[in-house]
Amino acid sequence: MKTIHFVGVGGIGMSGLASMYQSLGYEVSGSDRGSNRVENQKILAPLRNKGIIIYPQDGSYSIDREIDYLVYSSAIESDNPDFLAMPKNCQKIHRSEALQKIINESSFSNSIAVSGSCGKSSVCGLLSETIYNLTGEVNSLNGAIIKRFVSDTEAGNFHGEGDKFFVFEADESDKSLVNYSPDYAILLNIGTDHYSKEELAEVFATFINRVKKAAVVSEEVYELIREKLTTSIPIIKFSEKLSEAKNNLFAVNSYERKNGDIEITINGEYKLKLPIPGFHNAVNSLAVFALLTHLGFAGEKIVEAIEKFHGVSRRFDYIKTTQNGVKIYDDYAHNPEKIISCLKGAREICNGRIFLVFQPHGYGPLGFMEEPLFELLERELDGEKELFIMLEAFYAGGTSSFTPHSIDVIKCYKSKSSFADKYLYLDSREDTAEFLHANAQSGDVIMIMGARDNSLPVFAAQL
Repeated sequence: MKTIHFVGVGGIGMSGLASMYQSLGYEVSGSDRGSNRVENQKILAPLRNKGIIIYPQDGSYSIDREIDYLVYSSAIESDNPDFLAMPKNCQKIHRSEALQKIINESSFSNSIAVSGSCGKSSVCGLLSETIYNLTGEVNSLNGAIIKRFVSDTEAGNFHGEGDKFFVFEADESDKSLVNYSPDYAILLNIGTDHYSKEELAEVFATFINRVKKAAVVSEEVYELIREKLTTSIPIIKFSEKLSEAKNNLFAVNSYERKNGDIEITINGEYKLKLPIPGFHNAVNSLAVFALLTHLGFAGEKIVEAIEKFHGVSRRFDYIKTTQNGVKIYDDYAHNPEKIISCLKGAREICNGRIFLVFQPHGYGPLGFMEEPLFELLERELDGEKELFIMLEAFYAGGTSSFTPHSIDVIKCYKSKSSFADKYLYLDSREDTAEFLHANAQSGDVIMIMGARDNSLPVFAAQL
């Protein structure tokens, strides 16, 4: 039996991959800096329950056992104790290489990669559960927890059943998606989370050129990468905007609220009740519909299966309504486009004010998004009814410039804004809770947003 060790196994992507390796016969261990933190047990406890040994990230894993492979992600520093303790005969491989390795060793008939700047985890979850609803089985590896697949031994970011379909998230943040050669792909959109659009266009084109059978690509992205494509596979295009039915283009033709539900029309024919509000979720459903139609499933059956979707944790996740009538939601939104999608979704279920509480997922990402986030907020945020609150950036360890600080970003926003009062910096979660309790009233919505920090949903629940 081969042995494999995951450095940073508490991460949402690494934990799912570790679970997948264990299900396919490997002896698996892992380490994590936060192995004893309460907020991380939602992910780590199922790993322990299925027999995966979790170590503190101090190199002690190498004392107990021989390791054939050590898996790391781009977030792990070169001087990590687990690297320094690595046995001589151990092979060190990046997370994306480990994923491609397990795909090659498996017997999946159809591998499907989901990529894009925004919505990957949501669509991966939606596609996985829809296939499960259609066929009774699916293999899925996601960058978020799919609620339908949570159990005592699975956190929900991995599910293994059958051998026909394998759906996985292909991450563009470190460009590792170019290591994959899936049978099919969905490419959702292009944004400014990690790189410029020009640089991302090159990465996405390389990715699509490696797809073997067919790809579903948004019309906007297709126009950006068209001249860089060398593949001869079918490209199925879909629109990211509300539009009329057109030949050779999948589109959402109508988006209406009816009796408390959001109902959309796809390609002038199929009526679908969205399981989650927000036009971005209508587009997500459209992309899933387009791929499954190409794979031969009947449109009516696809609609039925999508409508049964249980959702993905931290994706417009309803937490509770407080005693005084304030609705609280939690979301992984961490780039400008996702934050605005949350705002627009909140408007659909809000009768009062909206409080957007955002914790940046690092100092580097905050610096990268500072200007594009301001431009979108200035254009979209209604200062009379909507307030953007920024907390200090989350620090997970490792190297960092510790600039810019959130307080400086908000000061800059206020100095440039046409309505300075729609921006607020709060120094701590205690101050944030106190402010929200004092100001949020019946009919208002509080949206907690941010990535990487597993304590954010705990904070949302404690409000």
